[in-house]
Amino acid sequence: MTSYIPALGLAPFFFFFSFFNLQVVNGIEIYSMKIDSKITSRFAHNVITSRAVNRGNVHKEVFFDVELPKTAFITNFSMTIDGVTYPGTIKEKEVAKKQYEKAVSKGQTAGLVKASGRKTEKFTVSVNIEAASKVTFELTYEELLKRQFGKYEMFIKVKPKQLVKDFEIEVNIFEPQGITELEAEGTFITNDLQNIIKKTFSDKKGHISFRPTLDQQRTCANCSQSVLDGDFTVRYDVKRTAPDDLQIVNGYFVHFFAPTNLPKLPKNVIFVIDISGSMSGREIQQTREALLKILDDIKEDDFFNFILFGSEVQTWKETLIKATPENLDEARKFVRGIDTAGMTNLHGGIMRGIDMLNAAHERNLVHKRSASIIIMLTDGQPNVGISNTQEIQEHVKKAIEGKYPLYNLGFGYGVDYSFLEKMALENKGLARRIYPDSDAALQLQGFYDEVSNPMLTDIELNYPENEISDLTKNSFKHFYDGSEIVVAGRFIDNNQNHLTVDVRGEDAQQTDKAFQEQEYIFGDYIERLWAYLTIEQLLEKRIAATGEEKENLTAKALDLSLKYKFVTPLTSMVVTKPEDYNNQDGIADKPIEGIDIFKILLYLRSQSFAFTVDGDPHFIISVPQKEDAICFNINENPGAVLNLINDPVTGITVNGELIGDKRANSDAKIQNTYFGKLGIANKHLDLKLTVTPEKITIQNGNEKTGFTWLDSVTLQQEGLTLIINRKKNLVLSMGSSASFVIVLHQVWKKHPLHQDFLGLYTLESDKLSEQTHGLLGQFFHPIDFTILEIHPGSDPKKPDATMIVKNNELTVTRGWQKDYRRDPKHGVDIPCWFVHNNGAGLIDGVHTDYIVSSLF
Repeated sequence: MTSYIPALGLAPFFFFFSFFNLQVVNGIEIYSMKIDSKITSRFAHNVITSRAVNRGNVHKEVFFDVELPKTAFITNFSMTIDGVTYPGTIKEKEVAKKQYEKAVSKGQTAGLVKASGRKTEKFTVSVNIEAASKVTFELTYEELLKRQFGKYEMFIKVKPKQLVKDFEIEVNIFEPQGITELEAEGTFITNDLQNIIKKTFSDKKGHISFRPTLDQQRTCANCSQSVLDGDFTVRYDVKRTAPDDLQIVNGYFVHFFAPTNLPKLPKNVIFVIDISGSMSGREIQQTREALLKILDDIKEDDFFNFILFGSEVQTWKETLIKATPENLDEARKFVRGIDTAGMTNLHGGIMRGIDMLNAAHERNLVHKRSASIIIMLTDGQPNVGISNTQEIQEHVKKAIEGKYPLYNLGFGYGVDYSFLEKMALENKGLARRIYPDSDAALQLQGFYDEVSNPMLTDIELNYPENEISDLTKNSFKHFYDGSEIVVAGRFIDNNQNHLTVDVRGEDAQQTDKAFQEQEYIFGDYIERLWAYLTIEQLLEKRIAATGEEKENLTAKALDLSLKYKFVTPLTSMVVTKPEDYNNQDGIADKPIEGIDIFKILLYLRSQSFAFTVDGDPHFIISVPQKEDAICFNINENPGAVLNLINDPVTGITVNGELIGDKRANSDAKIQNTYFGKLGIANKHLDLKLTVTPEKITIQNGNEKTGFTWLDSVTLQQEGLTLIINRKKNLVLSMGSSASFVIVLHQVWKKHPLHQDFLGLYTLESDKLSEQTHGLLGQFFHPIDFTILEIHPGSDPKKPDATMIVKNNELTVTRGWQKDYRRDPKHGVDIPCWFVHNNGAGLIDGVHTDYIVSSLF
């Protein structure tokens, strides 16, 4: 039995809390949950502490789940059990992985601690707690807050659902420039709760706390439901007597540059929009909605145009057009008529946009003092014209020549996001994933709002070369209104306390400032801010780098990650649990978009214990207490649908449809069959997943989403986590139930006999209920067997024996079956005892009892 310490997290500028009940749940009481945030010079140091006690009379497993912002780095984690603290240690990723695999090889259940969401990543760890014992989890992470729309913002999602005895959010802010405003509000704040938010700020210090009592959390007198359900937002900004601010502490400096009251530059923007068939339906409708709202924000001095690409490339106008009222009205009519057609000529679309923008500058059709940008939106991969992504990148980089930034927006999960990201970074822009949810139009408009008000172009912040070293990025294509440029470095002379800065852009200015103030500062915060920013930028450069340059960037980022104890894509935190508590290891990892370590760790976890159906169709049943396995085949006709798993409590069902070879093999006594279609459903969530060797279809209620095995996808939405490893496998979890890995087996397309098929591997089967059944599901319960009278069989290499199982005496054969988790192409031989005759005597009933009418 398991109980959970609830999830909480902080997405970029926001925390997400999800708490379990004050009451004892399965013997576990969570009696305290706190987050303590200290922000100094925009650098946030956050400590999350959760305390629980096992009120039961037997040991229980307790989980600690935290959702973190993707821009944050974990720096510390510890568990304190009955007064003894067990810390996590940060190591180079390969070293940590080997330690993790070693734990798994010993049969220890590794606490998987990795997952990815829209804006967050998940840290998860669990530990068994003895009766009457207490555990304290403490997680620390750090992040540099970015300024947008003139303010720094923390958005806190408060959703306890149940009551927490000691629930507290505390934020302390210290800004050396001084604080000009500080706001705190909540969508759930009633008149009774308004006075609970404590907010004060004076000069350089700000403080906010929110600590409702149990009675204040209740929806009504004596209720166990919580009124805390909504958004809690903290916003602040700093004094700006000058356009920039320089702070120096212990030999390191940080320079904040955010000029105000500048005239806005006219902008020239080209929208390059994918109208291929895959954009049909809600996606193209949301794109139209977003573009119509964006047209309302375009200023009369701006120039703009639309490029549409399907199989062919279309333009609204032949050149950039000034945003006069008449032209904007005509543009709205054009946008309303945008519809989908054809395939994806991405290269043709983006090159047409670049050529148009280049021509506008060459012919002086646009303001000389203006800012130009290209925004491209696509939901697929190039498949018309030039489809080689490396070739497209080279063409685009050569055409733009660093003159303006390219912003790539990837709509949905079918895009090659790593390609879009690399191409954007090579051209001084960035990539952003647009999630196919109901708010996709707002996501598109929100991104445009971020880049719609350029104030300066080609900004350089120059510092005396003989005074500083290890400078972070100091040149920027654009400065946008309401944002901030941050540069950090260190002095060659640690005692230096002043610095001259030459800022060049549309204007140049000199600044000579010094700042040293230790009050309210957590450690050497400027040094850690410098390390954070340096690592972040090295990892960004690494995306677009190749060869020796990439190796050098990787080495520098790794050295800094280890020195300052940051969990980054190059490092992992190994959490070693005490021996008295089942000495289990877990790894905290930072995901990389498109290469999620979660897939690897989830696979590694599966090696310790799994139930498998793969091949013709053979079942492998791991029996860990015997350190052995049992195998059996099911021989049935193509078209038969077999019930593999059925759990009436969690609502999970898994069925598989058999396919045969393309033609009967005259040499075979029995026709080979394989699983050609799998259906996985959770009736409680109204979720259905259909998997074939050609495609993956998700049905959520009446909505359907489709992917192919050519996609690389990481999808996380309410009740569903799906990861597609391109052309290899997919990892699936529905709700809090068991997870599954589906392996794709591909054969030569013109193979005269065989065709593509699927394999199914189950993970975390203990999360299904005791009522689980099915050809595979019945073995999720403990099974015992005895092997007697081992003797030579018909094959000298495969001895026979007598197996006593379920009070039946069976003749079994020692053999091997293929496990394709490690090697989807060749497989790995797994020794097992093979039960003949469709598993007769091993399975409950006979195999025909498990034939059902359809996948769902």
